[in-house]
This record gives sequence, C-alpha cells and structure tokens, in this order.
Amino acid sequence: MARVPVIGRLYVREYFAVLFGFVFIATEALLRVAIFFLPKSVIHWFHDQSRSLFHRFVAPAPKTEEQIRADQIRRAQDFGELCHIFGYAFEEHVVQTGDGYLLGLHRLPSKQGQNRPRPGSSTGKPVVYLHHGLLMNSDIWLCATSASRCLPLVLVDAGFDVWLGNNRGNKYSKKSIHHKPNSTKFWDYSIDDFAWHDIPDSINYILTATKETSLSYVGFSQGTAQAFAALSIHPQLNEKIDVFIALAPAMRPPGLSAPVVDGLMKASPTLMYLFFGRKAILSSTVMWQSILYPPIFAKVIDSALSFLFGWTGENISTVQKIAAYAHLYSFSSTKAVVHWFQIMRTATFLMYDDDVQPPFVHRGKWYSPAKFPTRNIATPIVLLYGTRDSLVDIDVMLRELPQHTVAKPLPGYEHVDILWGRDIAQDVFPEVLRALKTHASHTTQPARLTTPLLNSE
Repeated sequence: MARVPVIGRLYVREYFAVLFGFVFIATEALLRVAIFFLPKSVIHWFHDQSRSLFHRFVAPAPKTEEQIRADQIRRAQDFGELCHIFGYAFEEHVVQTGDGYLLGLHRLPSKQGQNRPRPGSSTGKPVVYLHHGLLMNSDIWLCATSASRCLPLVLVDAGFDVWLGNNRGNKYSKKSIHHKPNSTKFWDYSIDDFAWHDIPDSINYILTATKETSLSYVGFSQGTAQAFAALSIHPQLNEKIDVFIALAPAMRPPGLSAPVVDGLMKASPTLMYLFFGRKAILSSTVMWQSILYPPIFAKVIDSALSFLFGWTGENISTVQKIAAYAHLYSFSSTKAVVHWFQIMRTATFLMYDDDVQPPFVHRGKWYSPAKFPTRNIATPIVLLYGTRDSLVDIDVMLRELPQHTVAKPLPGYEHVDILWGRDIAQDVFPEVLRALKTHASHTTQPARLTTPLLNSE
C-alpha cells in the first residue's frame, strides 16, 4: 500500500489506525470523566444491568466449590486477603531504592499452620524470590483457584522462604521520597530503572533480612526481562542468585498479532505517549472492571489478548479467568510500554532510547542505544516457555544468552497459561522444583531441602 505523500511517512492504513486510536482514547476519556462524577448507586446499577444481560444468555446455576473459591479470590482486595483465603501467614516489607522509590515486598515465611518466625528475621530456609510481569503485582501468584496451583504456596510447603517483589508504580509501590504519584516525573521510568534499582535493591534487602548470601529467582514475563537486564549490568548480582528460572521468558518479542497495531507501534513507539500520556498507562481498566459483570469483563480481556497476541486462553478455565483477571492489571508507566515497542522495533534487547529521530533516519547507521550484555550472565538460567506463546522466539533468545542456558518447552502452552493453566501443577511446578533443588543445593545446606515434595522429584 502506498504512503501518503507530503503529509508524512506512514502508510494510509496506519493513518486510519492513528485516527481510530485518538477517537477511541478520546471517547474512553470522556466516559471516564463522566463516570467519575457518578454516585456509587449508579455505578452499581450499570454492574447489575451487565449481570442481567449476561444471565439473559447464560442461565445461572448453583455454584461449585471452585466457583465459590474463585469469587473469594476475585473479591480479595490485597495480598493479605489472598493469603487468608488459603490459610497462610504473610509479612509485608518496604525497601527504598537507590533513586527513592518505596517498593512493597511480601513474604511467606512458613508452612500452613506453622509458627511464624519474628517478622524480618532469618528462617534458616533457602530463599526464593518471585517477580511478576508487565502491568501486574505480587497478587498474580496467588490467584489460582486451588492451593496446589499457587506456586508460592507450593514452594513454602516444600521448605523455602518465599519472597515476592513489586515494581515501582504498582499498587504496592506507588510512593517515592522525591516525586508524588500524580507528577509526570514519578512515572518517568522504564525497564532500565527496574534493572538498575528495583531488582538488585529488593534482592539486597531480602538477603540482609534473611542473613543469606544468595537466593533463587523465579520471574514471569517482564519479570524475566528485568532479571536478564539486571544480571547483565550488575556482575556482582550473579553471585547472589543461585539459579534464575524464567517462566514465559521475555527479551525480544517478535511483535503483536494485530498487524496494524504492530506496524504502527514499531514505526513510531512514541505514539504511545500521544495515546496514553506520560504517566500511568491504561489506568481506566479499574473503572471498567467495577462496571462490568465479572464474566463479561473476562470476555473483554480474552478478546483483547486474542486481538493483540493471538492467544486463545483454552488452557485456562472460565472460572479461573474470572478469579484471576480481577487481579491482572496494576499500574505501570507508559514509558515502560514504549520501551518494549522500541525493543520490538529494533529486534534488540536494548536500553531505553531517549533520542526521538524522524522515521526516515536510519538509526542503526548513526547511533544505537546500549544493549543489555546478556551473554555476560553467569547465573544458571532455566527457561520454561510455551510452544504456542507468540511473545517467545526461543531460537533468537538462546542466541543472546550464555551457553549454560537450559530451555524446556511446555507443549501447547501460551503466555499466561504458565500462571493459571489447568495443569501447571503437573507440567510447570515439577520443573521449577527440580531446578531449585539442583542449583540451590550447591550453595545451601542440603539438609534444608529434604522435604517430601522435593525428594519426590
């Protein structure tokens, strides 16, 4: 298709995409403003109407035990309430990053029913650190409808001291000693900042509290990209991580499944600033969630994931989606998403590009932002990826990682299936436990890993 002459350098279809984007964002913004001034009774009315509409096509039936648990998870307000549902004690911690952000950390120090140690003290157990993905927080690890499918609970019952991190800007880390959350400067961060500060500062805090010299790292999606980046630029961090287990690893996604959106964002990633501003991205998601009946909201999310990434969601039950999608979104910066489109555009895992050049300038010829030197990573790496995950090009990823990287495919799995799929207890968790047992035993006392679950592997 020909480009529009004189007016610009984009294709005609891309101009239509830009126009549609602006119309959609403007309409959504007007609705958001209008809803902001509505009383709660009116918002509840909209929710009830969407429920009535849903039950007009789907007859209500008595709830199963799983559906009752799903409702509890969906209604849970925070990490503490999720722990209460499953009967586990937890701790809350706050770590200050080197650039002044206050990050929330959560900890599961003991098995169900065990006596809790003094908060912030050593348990004498090997430590595992879990980190979430883009637009998420630590809640996502506890949204499965059974305890046997919640990785943190499986790990703590296997004898580990489990910690869960949070990125700056999400609901547990929305504070800085320098900037207020309603300022543009607060949201001026990308993957670079997660790697320079959030990951190493959180890990250092945990090791100080537990009096351990190292821990194991389990990341999901962007949580893996942050670890790839952090380990590559902090050589000393490699000595503090026994093994890095990457679930649905993200480094150089090939792109989006929607051709128009993919082409437009790759052509000019900074268009995201025009659509969403320079603060938090998709902040209106919470509003729509409060208005729509949960099964309808789940359908909306499914449709969006299918359009953008081509995922079917077949491996996650409808009940599980209703429970987990309520916790799927948490605040992050538009800049972090722009950074991902820059990575997709250049097909290189590089640092954020602050220089905005016209689209007709060949950037690679004149300059290139610094790459994350991922081949320098010394920590053992285990990749667990779905064979139907459109965001993972495993061959490209392995070329950018050290030779000691181990990659294990999960047949039929898509991206979020690794979090909430039906069979993760059989397909995913044994691989995680096997990697932890293999590598943690090199740096910790073997006696601390002699649990029935670990020994069965």
